[in-house]
Amino acid sequence: MSRSLSMRGSMRSRRDLPPPEKTIERLESMVDGGNFYEAQQMYKSTSARYIAAQKYSEALDILQSGALVQLKHGQVTCGGELAVLFVDTLITGELPYSEQIFDRIRKMYEAFPRVTVPHFLGDDYDDEGHQLSEAISAAKVRAESCSSFMKAAIRWSAEFGTSRNGSSELHVMLAEYIYSESPETDMTKVSSHFVRGNDPKKFASMLVNFMGKCYPGEDDTAIARGVLMYLSQGNLRDANLLMDEMNEQLKSANSEFPKTDLIQFIKYLLPTLERDAYPLFRTLRQKYKTSTDRDAVFQELLDEIAAKFYSIQRQNPLEGLFSEMFKI
Repeated sequence: MSRSLSMRGSMRSRRDLPPPEKTIERLESMVDGGNFYEAQQMYKSTSARYIAAQKYSEALDILQSGALVQLKHGQVTCGGELAVLFVDTLITGELPYSEQIFDRIRKMYEAFPRVTVPHFLGDDYDDEGHQLSEAISAAKVRAESCSSFMKAAIRWSAEFGTSRNGSSELHVMLAEYIYSESPETDMTKVSSHFVRGNDPKKFASMLVNFMGKCYPGEDDTAIARGVLMYLSQGNLRDANLLMDEMNEQLKSANSEFPKTDLIQFIKYLLPTLERDAYPLFRTLRQKYKTSTDRDAVFQELLDEIAAKFYSIQRQNPLEGLFSEMFKI
């Protein structure tokens, strides 16, 4: 008897959850008043009640509203946490990928602050008043918070969408944010998301921009890495598009590709892969081995390219740096 009453009471409490609009309005007022932490706890506890009642739409409204208003006030950690909870709720509710949900994710992504921070700082940079170190610390928080949110969104899109790699648009968005906002640019991470994206022209623009900022010797490595990553996915079309678009942009800027053996190797490699020419592929690897040994992952990428284009079995399938590179 008591168990039956308890179950009826539980079902009634779920049905009695009010529409979220007044809760959203009240919590937004709290954030606008500067009560960030108190509002954060209420966003989490209130949304949890709707999730427990399987009212996922209402929970998503609360979490999105909270993420946007916290981010508007510069509360990146709080806003990022609610954005991740938004994605967790999509997974809990097993909600399929759709353009409508993508637009909601994009709106939260666009709310993350964009602040210019100096890149590639030398040891002799004068950091008076610790202002620079504080700016760099804040930039790291922004990049990590947005990355956590976007990686969660990509995993959701991979599980509940049509591509096993996740949404190509989400990959491009994450790559752009990491490149523009991280004080220490990890070009391997940036490139790994661009090559799973759908915008090689935007990738080319980023690489041309990087060429004007990087240390000597980093430019050709970054270009080669991007091309080889595309090829390791069997994507010869976008590898060629990347090089063609870079060539056009460099010409427009009265510039050119770095004149190095590594770039020469890439220029020979692309037409080689257009045809059944494994002996030539192997000869190119041997001839330019000194150049391709400059980055530890290049040999693994080339092994994967041989497997994709010439059915040459890898000695260590998907192990080591290559597998780490494409983790979400």
